Amino acid sequence: MIDSTMIMKDAGLVAASAAATVASAAKIVNVGEGLVEGLLVVDVSAIEVDANELYAIALQGSDVADFDTGSEVIVELAVLNLGANEVIGGNADSAVGRYTVPFRNEYQGTIYPYVRVYTTVSGTVATGINFKAHIQA
Repeated sequence: MIDSTMIMKDAGLVAASAAATVASAAKIVNVGEGLVEGLLVVDVSAIEVDANELYAIALQGSDVADFDTGSEVIVELAVLNLGANEVIGGNADSAVGRYTVPFRNEYQGTIYPYVRVYTTVSGTVATGINFKAHIQA
């Protein structure tokens, strides 16, 4: 069972770097002022991995609710790198399926109460990646 307030990205194609959305609106969750440990769950339904595509799906934390004041701190609490084996290492391309990444909202001794998913896309991307994401805390 998934808590609907913890859905970080609904299904949709990502072909350029951007913050995740739910129902076409930026999704930011306040996990609170205390330490939270959990999982970032990413369900990939389609992924382009022709040669040099890289999709870095990050759970970012911030000290500011909107991530866009100009004076906020934004850190990457967990990162999932998917794509072609030439850029992610190893000898296997990423594929459709479920990926889970542990996270905590503490980074270098500071608690970050606000989290969002941000995807950084690089390489020669034509179609991109389609995925949903949620957090389990």
